[in-house]
Amino acid sequence: MIRIMFLCHGNICRSPMAEYVMKDLVEKAGAARHFEISSGAVSDEEWFNPIYPPAQRKLREKGVRFGNHSAHKISIEEFNEQDLVVVMDRSNLRWLTRIVGDYSEIAAGEALQGSEITGKVHMMMEFAGLSRDVADPWYTGDFEQTYQDVLAGCNGLLKKIRL
Repeated sequence: MIRIMFLCHGNICRSPMAEYVMKDLVEKAGAARHFEISSGAVSDEEWFNPIYPPAQRKLREKGVRFGNHSAHKISIEEFNEQDLVVVMDRSNLRWLTRIVGDYSEIAAGEALQGSEITGKVHMMMEFAGLSRDVADPWYTGDFEQTYQDVLAGCNGLLKKIRL
């Protein structure tokens, strides 16, 4: 079982979009039984809130099913249970460090079995071959661009995980 958690600031836009896009991709690939996919926040600003309505609309428009979602902040215990923690931007990475400390030692030398992925914490867009952040629709209002970023990152991640 591969445990993946996607993180963004509030867990109402980017990370739940990534969670449900990735679930959709692994289901379509016939590999859902090999994954446990979730999402969380690095802040507690949106605790218990659902997916932001425009993000819900974008997922529906793209035919991506999603369930009842309740935003929550990642805990150290939850971090430790994951094989991969994928963050949406550099700010999320800094906040994560404040929560769990220096994760680099935790992830040092670890490799996800059967994949090219080494270490636990990664930036989403690195799986799309890019070194930029996932577009944040909270500020841009562009949920299509965010969806495209998330889709590219999730597709790249799935390709790197060879089952």
